[in-house]
Amino acid sequence: MIRVLVVDDQALVRAGFAALIRATPDLEVAGEASDGEEAVTLAASARPDVILMDVRMPRLNGVAATRRILATAGRTPPKVLVLTTFDLDEYVYDALRSGASGFLLKDTSPERLIAAIRTIAAGDMLFAPTVTRRLVESYTSGRDTALAADTGLDTLTARELEVLRLVGRALSNREVAEELCVSEATVKTHLNRAMTKLSLSSRAQAVALAYETGLVRPRRVGG
Repeated sequence: MIRVLVVDDQALVRAGFAALIRATPDLEVAGEASDGEEAVTLAASARPDVILMDVRMPRLNGVAATRRILATAGRTPPKVLVLTTFDLDEYVYDALRSGASGFLLKDTSPERLIAAIRTIAAGDMLFAPTVTRRLVESYTSGRDTALAADTGLDTLTARELEVLRLVGRALSNREVAEELCVSEATVKTHLNRAMTKLSLSSRAQAVALAYETGLVRPRRVGG
């Protein structure tokens, strides 16, 4: 059973999501929160597997709430699925950078929402890596980036750094394995070790870090 915490400041939206979850046999509602502060409190007490997180809320927005929840979740943090009205929103980028596992538009179909919850609960990618790359490029292009010791990249082995670079370029584990002539299991091991060293909780967060540190450079427009 996948336990889901629903977070949205609009009561009707929140009730709709909760009703959909309750009607799905392998899902259950772990709680409902109307803002980020309440989400942080409920996440600690209810320990959900997945959090449906609205990004624009009073008191504490979804980005800050995601950051606080994941920072204090311990070894088994919940997967955060961001719900937004606007595609490629800067709030969404900030949420992914803070550790959210994926995002969906609020007008997505019920079937796709349920599938997304199951996907991230299993630890899989919610969408093609190119979508994450497109979003990250949108909000890192033009920023000054540099490899810096305080990012933690200097703690990675040469192979871990190379895997992170390829993941940042939106390659799947299979494609990284082909590029490096190793098995997918080996890629997963190196990526997991790199993410642990860098205190990253999602693949999307790894992609964002790769761009922000200059490990991967945004593509030139028209290039």
